[in-house]
Amino acid sequence: MVKIAAMGDNVVDCYLARGEMYPGGNCLNVSVYVSRFGGQSAYVGAIGKDRAGDLIHAALKSERVDVTRLRRLEGPTAYCLIGHRNADRIFLDFDLGVSMFTPTQEDLHFLSGFEAVHIGQSSGLDPWVAAVSSKALLSYDFSTRRDPGHRLEIGPHCYLASVSGDGLDDNELAAIASELLACGSRWVLVTRGRAGAVLHSDTVSYRTPAQLVEPVDTLGAGDTFIARTLFGLLKEEAPQNILRDAAEAAAATCQYYGAIGHAAAIDIGKITVEILRGTAQETSLAAKFSRPIDARNGQC
Repeated sequence: MVKIAAMGDNVVDCYLARGEMYPGGNCLNVSVYVSRFGGQSAYVGAIGKDRAGDLIHAALKSERVDVTRLRRLEGPTAYCLIGHRNADRIFLDFDLGVSMFTPTQEDLHFLSGFEAVHIGQSSGLDPWVAAVSSKALLSYDFSTRRDPGHRLEIGPHCYLASVSGDGLDDNELAAIASELLACGSRWVLVTRGRAGAVLHSDTVSYRTPAQLVEPVDTLGAGDTFIARTLFGLLKEEAPQNILRDAAEAAAATCQYYGAIGHAAAIDIGKITVEILRGTAQETSLAAKFSRPIDARNGQC
């Protein structure tokens, strides 16, 4: 059985219009999807001792994700306030809570029992990437981070480097992929939402179109694509088959609310009432705070 751990960010995504919160975050999502694909999965991270933390813990347990190294700390669980424009999400505000943490030697020893470990650039764990990659193969999500110095720092450690193609043309994305491969990444996944995805090795590139569906919610689709690609590579599946199955899985994620489901009424502590009171103002907040979504997560 394929064994993959994810270490890093988590959050409860609060859908204001629905009054519901859902477990999420790139690394948490990958851990859940790996389990759903049939792998042995673990999540290493930190949540608060609050209702949001309870929701995340319960969701991971119900998805058969190992939570041995999940910390429960004093302080709030990370949250993100989300509005929607049709099925696309709009980030309104966030708080990282206790989600940023320092890995211990015990964490690193635990990770050595897995074939691969996934980390995302938003997790604040770059200083530990080299140590993690010495224990297992590294999957790293660069998302929309573009600075070449960062790629040169992280790329040499990557088994799978994932990049969002949001806002870049084919030539720009090919240059980034070539740079990552040249500095040592074994595989580079470039996702482009509704334009499909490309998986590069140092000798060949494989392309797949998106599986077009009428989306309910695009949150988590890109993380699904990453998880299925990593899972398939470790199983030594044919790359074209991996991409086809990843596109199908990402499209399926677009058919329900939240990255992994598991809805609960919004409860993020003392500010909950204030947040819900502002739900009626969501449209004006969206206009003020909206930014483009990661096109990778529009992979539907």
